Amino acid sequence: MKAIFLKELIGFFASLTGYLVMAIFLVISSLFIFVFKGEYNILDYGFADVAPFFLLIPWLFMFLIPAITMRTFTIERNLGTLEMLTTRPISSRKLIAGKYFAALALIVIALIPTLFYIFSIGQLGETTNNLDYGSTFGSYLGAILLAMSYTAIGIFSSTVTSNQVVSFLLAAVLCFILYFGFDGVSSYLSDSDFLVSLGFKYHYESMARGVIDTRDVIYFLSSAVLFFALSEISLKSISSKR
Repeated sequence: MKAIFLKELIGFFASLTGYLVMAIFLVISSLFIFVFKGEYNILDYGFADVAPFFLLIPWLFMFLIPAITMRTFTIERNLGTLEMLTTRPISSRKLIAGKYFAALALIVIALIPTLFYIFSIGQLGETTNNLDYGSTFGSYLGAILLAMSYTAIGIFSSTVTSNQVVSFLLAAVLCFILYFGFDGVSSYLSDSDFLVSLGFKYHYESMARGVIDTRDVIYFLSSAVLFFALSEISLKSISSKR
């Protein structure tokens, strides 16, 4: 697994993929929170708070993470190397885990420069560095857990098709449905609290407020494990057909 992880992570930075993902993420997030007018603009928010940035993250991840994961297994199928990988003395689980953690590591690395946002916003308040760091920590933890779930969805999508565009679209749609879908359907129902709690949005926004509830952590870990397991099933079904 370690060899797969290092190969994938080095591969991201050996090509433009890693640098491009980080650049796009940082440029777009910077434009929305400092330049563009709207609900995500921190300068218009009225408080020295990073909350708008963390409300933007689900949207950014919804497209960037599928872009990272769309080639994970599709390229192996197109190059004909998937069969070789599955016949080596490495389990499907370890193969998926290596690729999964490499993609997740790239997202975490992309998040590190955003700590500069915290420093910058801390200087904008009447009292320097008068930020709620507990809430900020909870928000970063929520962002990483959301990335774990999105990455698992992206990996799964790459195992069910040999087309990178289809993989990207499938992952983006699944992420959108699981984040906004339950919340949207619940608006048409009278007793909808349970339905809302099934979606990513409910649990992510809870953590973005700085409330670290073990139920939210377990929810995201469970969703990541679910799609990881589905990826393993999908990969084994491909291998059995060869």
